[in-house]
Parts: sequence; structure tokens; C-alpha cells
Amino acid sequence: MNKLERLVNNYVSHYNHKKYWEMKKKLCNPKTSKVLRGFYLYCLKRSDAFNSSSLGHRINGGSRWGSAPILPHGIKGIFVTDKATIGKNVKIYQQVTIGINREEEGGPTIGDNCLIGVGAKIIGNITIGNNVKIGANAVVFENVPDNATVVLEKPRIIIK
Repeated sequence: MNKLERLVNNYVSHYNHKKYWEMKKKLCNPKTSKVLRGFYLYCLKRSDAFNSSSLGHRINGGSRWGSAPILPHGIKGIFVTDKATIGKNVKIYQQVTIGINREEEGGPTIGDNCLIGVGAKIIGNITIGNNVKIGANAVVFENVPDNATVVLEKPRIIIK
């Protein structure tokens, strides 16, 4: 095993929350050299592949995150488009998809303090408000206001 392989394995042998999000932060920093950004992108993509996930990384940073999300089950099976914007303190469970429609240009915007349940799908150029809870296996393709709960396959919005 050569030095580069050992270095990469040191970074991505398994999902390490702290290292992963430090690399993501450095990847998004325009002051980071292109060589280092390429290295971080490679490490993040390799970690994603190892965990059957994709969190929207691109050489220009890709998806935008307010802070590192809370991932109770790690990144296993989570897919996020590179056009998504996700707020602070978002809790994302496994098998979640945050994607785009082919006809639309933008990606979903998710507010702060949201909870996205197991297997939820958020699709299209939509806005999810702050403090929203999206239930397991819900399919969301319409805007959701602040402080709402979304359940079932066709979104049913319940406001407290």
C-alpha cells in the first residue's frame, strides 16, 4: 500500500462524523488550494461509496449545509443533491433522499431544526420551513410552512 492509499484510508476507512464534516468544510472554502480540494473531494466520495450514500459533494462545494447534520444512524443510504440547501441542526435518519426534478433547476431548501424521518423523500425546488417534522416514508413535493408535521405518501400538513 503506497503513502496516498494509507492517507486516504486514514481519512475514510469508515464514516467518522468529525473528520467527514471538517473535510466538507475545507472543500467548500474557496481559500483551500485546488489540489487539497481535489483530495478532500476524493476522500468524501470514497466515504460516500463505502456507505452507499451521496451528500452532494462537488469540487465547488456542492450542497450547502448550515451546520453538520445530526445523523443517528450515520450516512448509510442518504442521498442529497448537490443543489440542496440544508439549515442548522437538521436530524436526518437513514434511507432519506433529498433530490431534484429534471424539469426544475433548483434543489430543495430545508430550514433549521428539522427532523427528516426514515425513508422520507424530498423532491423538487421546494422550501421546507423551520422546525418541520417529516415522518417516515413521507414523499414531499410541495412547500411546507414553519412548525408543521408532514406524514403519509402524499403530504398531509398538520399545523399545531
